[in-house]
Amino acid sequence: MVRRMLRGPTWSTSLDEETDPMRSLDFAPLLRSSIGFENLNRLVDFARGDGDSYPPYNIEKTGDGAYRIQMALAGFTRDEIDVTVQDNVLIIIGRAVEATDADKREFLHRGIAKRAFERRFQLADTIKVTGAGYENGLLNVELVREIPEHKKPRRIAIDGVEPQSVIDAEPSKAAA
Repeated sequence: MVRRMLRGPTWSTSLDEETDPMRSLDFAPLLRSSIGFENLNRLVDFARGDGDSYPPYNIEKTGDGAYRIQMALAGFTRDEIDVTVQDNVLIIIGRAVEATDADKREFLHRGIAKRAFERRFQLADTIKVTGAGYENGLLNVELVREIPEHKKPRRIAIDGVEPQSVIDAEPSKAAA
């Protein structure tokens, strides 16, 4: 008997009681890391194995064509964070600076992770980064969708008559 299980973002089909790791598919990368893009690039990210979840982040839609990536970077300073865009890829790099001997502390419990990371987000050609801010341990990267004029939908005249003039001509026929 085939069982279907949902464990977080992982779907698996297994013929026995244990989950077969060779038949397990993690769909989480399909749902993140691409903004304004079709599923093709998400599938490429999935095949590449981009599965590290540190640091945690949100992608939110803030308005019509406006987005924000919010990344939790507790313990990092502005100098330790680098935000760049290259070839439609938003790259956020965090460098954990080693503490000097005077700054070394003895932790009894260390639950706040602070380690070096590099997070990449594939952006569509129409998505532009408009700015970034860092406050209270949260990095906010603002994005906007800019559709060029030649890609925007437009009405085409039929037989040389503009669509608006056809609509205006109808009431005058009804009045006559």
